[in-house]
Amino acid sequence: MTSGAAATTARELGRVGVRKMLQRSGIRGESTTPLATDPAEVSQLLAARWYDARLGALAAELGRDPDDVRAEAAGYLREMAAFLDERAVQAWRGFSRWIMRAYDVLVDEDQIAQLRRLDRRATLAFAFSHRSYLDGMLLPEVIVANRLSPALTFGGANLNFFPMGAWAKRTGAIFIRRETKDIPVYRFALRAYAAQLVQNHANLTWSIEGGRTRTGKLRPPVFGILRYIADAVDEIDGPEVYLVPTSIVYDQLHEVEAMTTEAYGAAKRPEDLRFLVRLARQQGHRLGRAYLDFGEPLPLRKRLEELRGDESGTGTEVERIALDVEHRINRATPVTPTAVVSLALLGADRSLSISEVLDTVQPLASYIAARNWAVAGAADLTNRSTIRWTLHQLVASGVVSVYDAGTEAVWGIGAEQHLVAAFYRNTAIHILVDRAMAEMALVAACESSGTVAPATVRDEALRLRELLKFEFLFSGRAQFEKELADEIRLIAPAEDPVDITRTYCADDVRRLLESADVLLAHLVLRPFLDAYHIVADRLAAYEDESFDEEAFLAECLEVGKQWELQRRIASAESRSMELFKTGLRLARHRELIDGSGGADVAKRRRQFADEIATATRRVNEIAELARAR
Repeated sequence: MTSGAAATTARELGRVGVRKMLQRSGIRGESTTPLATDPAEVSQLLAARWYDARLGALAAELGRDPDDVRAEAAGYLREMAAFLDERAVQAWRGFSRWIMRAYDVLVDEDQIAQLRRLDRRATLAFAFSHRSYLDGMLLPEVIVANRLSPALTFGGANLNFFPMGAWAKRTGAIFIRRETKDIPVYRFALRAYAAQLVQNHANLTWSIEGGRTRTGKLRPPVFGILRYIADAVDEIDGPEVYLVPTSIVYDQLHEVEAMTTEAYGAAKRPEDLRFLVRLARQQGHRLGRAYLDFGEPLPLRKRLEELRGDESGTGTEVERIALDVEHRINRATPVTPTAVVSLALLGADRSLSISEVLDTVQPLASYIAARNWAVAGAADLTNRSTIRWTLHQLVASGVVSVYDAGTEAVWGIGAEQHLVAAFYRNTAIHILVDRAMAEMALVAACESSGTVAPATVRDEALRLRELLKFEFLFSGRAQFEKELADEIRLIAPAEDPVDITRTYCADDVRRLLESADVLLAHLVLRPFLDAYHIVADRLAAYEDESFDEEAFLAECLEVGKQWELQRRIASAESRSMELFKTGLRLARHRELIDGSGGADVAKRRRQFADEIATATRRVNEIAELARAR
């Protein structure tokens, strides 16, 4: 941080601090007219007639004094508003590059060139995947370094801690509260502020997941910021706003071990100065590359008009657009060597030589190529040196252990490192889910009768999709069925293609699976199904009238450890609080918890446990087929 930026920030802190102190003491109220220290958007809103009129209407709706509501809203605007101070921005850029020193950052120049063309005539709203605290520094730096218009970044108020918060606000960080359900004036102020930013053609960035993933895969979207931007587009007759799906993925992350500790039940550490110091120190150890990729930009105004022209889209426009953005983020996310090596080692129940790792990775690489999916850094996943280098990097970070005192070195997942490896595998899991679903559907269809009809395969896949709908981001039903058919075609050898409209003998389908180049269901779905199995088993045994979620999840962790030792689950990665919570969410959706389940809830809980047990039996059957090949 330069001395000039430090002095400017100190003066600003002094002015704001004195004003806040006087307000808290009651000597001075919140000004409802623009102040000299207000960012442009705040001054514009406080002077705008439409803003004042709507605040008056809100006050009437709430039955409150209009002046009190105006003062409250003005305070919220000043709390969240950010701006770009050139000196502070330059100092922040230097800090961002220093904090990112663990990585070489790779960006696609062709994608940047396309964004530059859009930037000249439209507002860009970057919706990014969120795997690290570093994301909020990396993306704005890449934007400025590649000569795009600077962007303001929405972030959680938990990151607005002393002394970094005040500095970050001067570099475009908009800190917003997470819990606003009971603060209608705050929600109004945030919506108005977002509208003014769009009106001013400010580029924006935010995590569409709302917070960091704990598992490595994309979380379901949060709609708040997108809804505010959509509202602004509706009200403002101006240039188009392009949503830019943004994928950020890393070879490895220092933060993952802390996140996985939380998944085993540990309390989350608060974000404060000690947290920042710890993060900064960790970045002194090199961890490879960070990959930033942009998906196909989506014109928001045009897409809203299209959806409103379709009766089926009315009322769910923002939700559908958010899912579309997340699909585009997944499609832009490349496969890293770390992900495929982690997949190979997690799928094994023993340590592997490098030749055995390659034997697992090579057919997987062929499948990825057949799907035309990008590999991070254009790495050759079948190259022995690439795999060896990745193994060495994982050993250096403690995720993988190596034993090299025998005739050849063998690598395996390190002690208590299964969830860390699973995080890296899950960065590429979206590529593999459809194939895994197809394999499971074929196995299930073989059990129904001596023949396998296309409709049976489809129905089995749809049942499994319903079971995993809170875990994975699936396409709409029609697209899902098309993707299922495409995956079944890929399972068959090129010289003997499958006609997906025909009915086949069950034995022929089984032979098809046995001869497949690669089987993925046990590598992809088994950890999640095993975790659900624990939840369903404990729920079927639950007898208390009132449901204590915290105690229930603690019991799942304990039973999970028991099942791991008994080899009733494949690995320790299924013993995860995050996976248990998702399984519990599914059970709650099926009204198997609390008092809403009816008199037969005990029976339906047992049926739920049986359903999960059947799915785990099938995925274990695929594991046996893969082992026998």
